[in-house]
Amino acid sequence: MADKRNKNPLKILESVGKELLTGILDDLVEKNVLKLEETEKKKFHDAKTEDKARILVDSVRQKRHEAGQVLAQTFLNMDKNSMKDLSKIAAGPAESAESTDALKLCPREEFLTMSKERAEEIYPIKEKNDRSRLALIICNTEFAHLPLRTGAELDITGMKGLLEGLGYSVDVREKLTARDMESVLWAFAARPEHRSSDSTFLVFMSHGILDGICGTLHSKETPDVLPYDTIFRIFNNRNCLSLKDKPKVIIVQACRGENRGELWVSDSPEATTDSSSQPSVNLEEDAIYKTHVEKDFITFCSSTPHNVSWRDITKGSLFITQLIACFQKYSWRYHLEEVFRMVQRSFDKPDVKAQMPTIERQSMTRYFYLFPGN
Repeated sequence: MADKRNKNPLKILESVGKELLTGILDDLVEKNVLKLEETEKKKFHDAKTEDKARILVDSVRQKRHEAGQVLAQTFLNMDKNSMKDLSKIAAGPAESAESTDALKLCPREEFLTMSKERAEEIYPIKEKNDRSRLALIICNTEFAHLPLRTGAELDITGMKGLLEGLGYSVDVREKLTARDMESVLWAFAARPEHRSSDSTFLVFMSHGILDGICGTLHSKETPDVLPYDTIFRIFNNRNCLSLKDKPKVIIVQACRGENRGELWVSDSPEATTDSSSQPSVNLEEDAIYKTHVEKDFITFCSSTPHNVSWRDITKGSLFITQLIACFQKYSWRYHLEEVFRMVQRSFDKPDVKAQMPTIERQSMTRYFYLFPGN
C-alpha cells in the first residue's frame, strides 16, 4: 500500500475518506500552504464537503509540478502530530509582512530536486563556489541637452542590491556617451569571468528613442544613441563565446517614443478617445526600445514601442520598482519569464499613468530559474 501511495499520491488523496480529509484540507487552504489564488480559495470554501478534495486536487493539477510535490509530500509525511501543526509545512520561505522588501531564498532541497528532475528543460545553474556571475548596469542621469532624470539614483541602488542578492558581481557605469557605452559593453563582454558563469544581466537606464539608448550628449540636432542592435551584436555567439548557451538578460528602462500609451474607454464605441491627461506632479517620462536578439537572449522593456515610460522623482522608475518587488517575492520558485509576466500583471490596470512592460523577441530555449540562495 505504501508503494501505491508513493507512486500516485494525488489519486490516493481523491479516494481517501471525505470525513477524515475535510479538516486537513481546510487547514491546508487556511495556512496557504499551496499558495492558492483567492478565487481558488473561494471555490474551495463554497464547495460541499464531499467535493472539497476534488476541487483542491483540480487546483493543484492546474499549477506547476512544485505545487503537486508540496501536497504529495504533505500527505506522505503527515502523522497525528503534524496534523495539529500544519503551519510548519511550506514549499519555501515563510510569508511575512516584514519580508516583502527582501529577496526570498529558494530552499536547497528544491534547487537540487529541480536541477535533477528538469535537467533537460532548464538552464544549468553552477554551484556558488564554481561560478563567477557578472552583471552590468549603465545609467545616465545627467545630460547636456536633455532633462535630468531625477530619481534614477534610486533605480541604481535597487537594481544593484537585487542583482547582488541573486549572486552577481555588479559593475555600475554612469554618465556615458553612446561611444562610451559601446566601449564599456565590449570590455564587459571580454571579461574572463563569463567562462565560469552561468548567465549575465545587462541593465540600461537612460532617456531613449525607439531604436536605442541615449548617450549624455544626445539632442535632436546631434544624435548620440547606442542602437539596440549593437548590444546584441557585441554579446552574440560570434563575439562573446564565453556566454554561448547561457542566458543573457537585457533590461531597459527608457522611452520608446512620445505616446502616452493609454486610452479612456467606455462601453460605448463612440466614447473611446486618446488620453492627454496631465502627469502626476512626481512623474516624469522615460522611454525604451525594440531589440534585435540572438540565441539565449531575453529582453524586458519598460513599455511598448512608441510609448513613454514613467519615473517617480521620489521613488524611482515605476517599472524598476515593480521589477525588483516581483523578483524579491517570486524568483525563488518561478522561472524568469513567469516573473516578468507578474511584473506585467502589476501594470494590467492603469493607475495614475499607463505603461505596459513587454517581453521582446525572446530566444531562450529553456526555462531560466535563478534559485536565489543557491
